[in-house]
Amino acid sequence: MYIKPKEMREAILHRIRAGLIMMGSATKAELSQRLGISFPTISKFLAQMEKDGEIRYTGDDNSSGGRRAKRYTYDPEYMLGLAVFIEKNETSYSIFTCVGEIKEQGTKPSVLQQDTELLAELIEELIEKYPRLRAIAIGVPGSVNNGRIIFIPPYQQFLDYDLKGEFEARFQIPVVVENDMNASVLGYASNFEIENESLVYLYFGQNGPGSGIMINGDVVRGSTSFSGEISFVPQYDNRSFREALQMGQGNRKIMLAGDGQIDAVARLIAAFGAILNPRAVVFCDDEVDEALLAKIADRSSAYFPLEHLPMLTMSNWRQDYLTGLQHLALNLMITDG
Repeated sequence: MYIKPKEMREAILHRIRAGLIMMGSATKAELSQRLGISFPTISKFLAQMEKDGEIRYTGDDNSSGGRRAKRYTYDPEYMLGLAVFIEKNETSYSIFTCVGEIKEQGTKPSVLQQDTELLAELIEELIEKYPRLRAIAIGVPGSVNNGRIIFIPPYQQFLDYDLKGEFEARFQIPVVVENDMNASVLGYASNFEIENESLVYLYFGQNGPGSGIMINGDVVRGSTSFSGEISFVPQYDNRSFREALQMGQGNRKIMLAGDGQIDAVARLIAAFGAILNPRAVVFCDDEVDEALLAKIADRSSAYFPLEHLPMLTMSNWRQDYLTGLQHLALNLMITDG
């Protein structure tokens, strides 16, 4: 397959950026060895990156007899990212550097109760304040197919909305749009440096239950980007998982309390265990506690062999969600910045 020179240059630049950010600092020789790119090519790219202000010379290494090697670091302020997540009651945002340092965080009224223009105005304000913004990651409580929202009950004004396409055209900055639970399972794996594992992240949430699924380190989105929509899993004779959980609670935030709800979650975990055999099922730490997890595990073992049950654990959902969005934005920054 023929690779155009421009694509080759971009791929090399991507790898050098990622290498420098991950290593913290490096000499040309270290980068060449680490990345498997020739020393002359590394030298040429670093010279241009230094000229552009993307990297900084930070001094010479101690000599081992020959000429002292120059050491470089990536300027974390050269490119900034924006992560925004939209929930029923609020819109939260975070501005961060390419090494994950938070420069600003804030919360605004939920755009789900309004329209996308409010979100666009927020992003416009932040771009004016931070002209080095190079990537935007937006999380939504719905299914997303290549930046288009394809399922987001009960917010029908957002249905079939191409958030990625509209905002990229408006702001001329690369945008990634992701389902909230897909971002959360990615963030959880990143926070705990888990690689090549299978995980399920459950959230009962403000907009009904959802899950993020990771298999062997990859987030599963499915053939129509609808995986994880566990509301529809049929349970009992005539109730879906969502109906079994709500148990007369209406549309309020679901609280796991009754035996019927614990049974519904236990059945779902048994199904995940039988189909995916994940290492762990992660719950949001403001929805469960250790005692409740013990009850769910005990009930799950009535449906599925105890020795094959996934570990049940809990985590800070908001932090995992934000980390996942930052991860997606950083990837965009490195490749397109």
